[in-house]
Amino acid sequence: MTHPPRTHPSRPDASPADARTLRPARILLADDHALVRRGIRLILDGEPDLEVVAEAGDGAEALALARSSRPDLAILDVAMPRMTGLQAARELSALQPGLRILMVTMYDNEQYFFEALKAGASGYVLKSVADRDLVEACRAAIRGEPFLYPGAVTALIRNYLDRVRRGDDVPDKVLTVREEEILKLIAEGHSSKEIARTLVISVKTVERHRANMLHKLGMRDRLELTRYAIRVGLIEP
Repeated sequence: MTHPPRTHPSRPDASPADARTLRPARILLADDHALVRRGIRLILDGEPDLEVVAEAGDGAEALALARSSRPDLAILDVAMPRMTGLQAARELSALQPGLRILMVTMYDNEQYFFEALKAGASGYVLKSVADRDLVEACRAAIRGEPFLYPGAVTALIRNYLDRVRRGDDVPDKVLTVREEEILKLIAEGHSSKEIARTLVISVKTVERHRANMLHKLGMRDRLELTRYAIRVGLIEP
């Protein structure tokens, strides 16, 4: 089911580039439970930068609507009839490489999580905390950044350590490029507000990255992060 575009008042002095910047992100929402879709839509419709333009009841319908509604982001339930969210994510990633994908699920399950990453999803959100995490997850995905709940971060670290023990090839870096940018600024003594202003992101995003870094590195506070930044050469001692 598609929906008419939301209209927004435009500034008289807005340029075409401004208009593109101000346009809300177009979202395709797929879940086989109408009540769940309604709840998620209520969360997203309250945000001026997000707009649900189409709803699907299964993965096959989501594929068809993705072609006609031209979404920027697809939010897919993992388990759906006819075609699961994981199957739809694989198809959408192949057909529309620029489309961002978020998986939403009631399952805190490592297998589903890793399958979602393989399918091209950039985020994994639990329905139990969707009212807290979903909006930030959408914004992160649209910016091209990953969004992982704490249990997923733990699963990634455990998988990384298992690969090291087996002698598999593993990436040299534990932190993402964005996390290293934020870590460098933290170690230089900048506050969360200053970091958010410098990187043009929200304070909440900075704090989420900080929490993820502490969790990944097994550290407790800013001082330990600063010592780590010195050790890996991000800043001078």
